[in-house]
Parts: sequence; C-alpha cells; structure tokens
Amino acid sequence: MAVLFDMDGVVVDSERYWPELEAERIFPEVVPEQGVQPEEVMGMYYREIYDYLADNYEVAVDRDRFVEVFDATARELYGERVALMDDFQDLLIDLQAQGTRVGLVTSSPHPWIDVVLDRFDLADSFDAVVSAEDVPHGKPEPDVYERAVEEIGVAPDHCVAVEDSPTGARAARAARLRCLGYTGVHDGLDPSAVDGIAATPAELRTLLFDTLSAR
Repeated sequence: MAVLFDMDGVVVDSERYWPELEAERIFPEVVPEQGVQPEEVMGMYYREIYDYLADNYEVAVDRDRFVEVFDATARELYGERVALMDDFQDLLIDLQAQGTRVGLVTSSPHPWIDVVLDRFDLADSFDAVVSAEDVPHGKPEPDVYERAVEEIGVAPDHCVAVEDSPTGARAARAARLRCLGYTGVHDGLDPSAVDGIAATPAELRTLLFDTLSAR
C-alpha cells in the first residue's frame, strides 16, 4: 500500500496564503483589473497558470516576468509563512511502520519543495517526490500521479491520494487512485469528488488507516 500526499493545502497550509498573495501581488501585475479569482487556478502548476491566464485574459507581462514574480512570492511563502500539518511527521512514521510507502505529489516545482523539506526536516521522509515539472502535464491531468505510482512501485488500486482541491482530486482519480479529501486548510472541495473527507489532522489519520485496512 502507498499514500501519496499533495503538498499545498495538505502537508503545509500554503493554500491559506496563496489566494491572498495572488490577488494582491500577482494578478494585479499579470492580469490587471480583470477580476481573476484565485480559485480558478488553485492546484495548478504555476507555469501552466500563465498559459491559462493568457488563454482567458489579457496578460500584461511576458512569461519570464510572471515566473519571476511567482517564484519570489513562493520562496517567501514557503520559507517564512507556512506551517506543517499538526503531527504530520508522526503520521508518516506510523504509516511506514506498518509497511505503507509514502510519496509527495505536488504541482509545486522542486525548488519550492526543497524549501519545505529542508525547513521541516522532511528531506528523507518520502519514498518518492514528484513535481508537475517532472511530467508533460500538471494536475488535473493524471501525469504526476502516474509517475508517482511508477516510482513508488505500488499498483494504482493499492494507492491512496490525499488532496485538498478539485484539480488535485481529478488528477488522482484520473490515475485510478482512491482519493481522500482534506479540508483542514480551506473548505473548497465537494465531498462527492473524493472517496472520503477529513477536516482535521486527527480525522485524516483515522480516515487513512481505516481506508488502508479495508483494502
């Protein structure tokens, strides 16, 4: 068995801050005065966010400037603001103690991931770490989960994803994984989009172990 965790909004509470930062710092420069809502791009790989904005709005900067602004914002966010899910390290230890492999599957690029892993002493905690930059297409396409399943060496029907966004849930299900929803950071996930839902770290722990024991 394997559990594959999304990073943003699950492992760390970055989705508590991203909507505000996008609305205040990123969208005013990239798509000024066009009413773009952060929920439109939640869970997407940031380089694909530029494509989405360019396809649907009038962008005011080129891709290089967009990446520069987004990357600077992200490094501040992950390096200074985010907090780790309560008792997450203990959860990983207990999962692995029963033989469950654990992976990190995220739309964030590796430099941002590395900030989180280093800051919270998680560098050696995962059996696989897969970013959207490792595959042709980010979430909601299944590529990141398919890559993670391959790397972690567990069949899809023995893998459980933990996601906080509709985009991530669609990716996990498209890869034929069971998907549990976590709403401990923000409540933006329709329960019908996942196979179970938890609102606190304690609820997620119970739901995960119950799901794994039922397989």
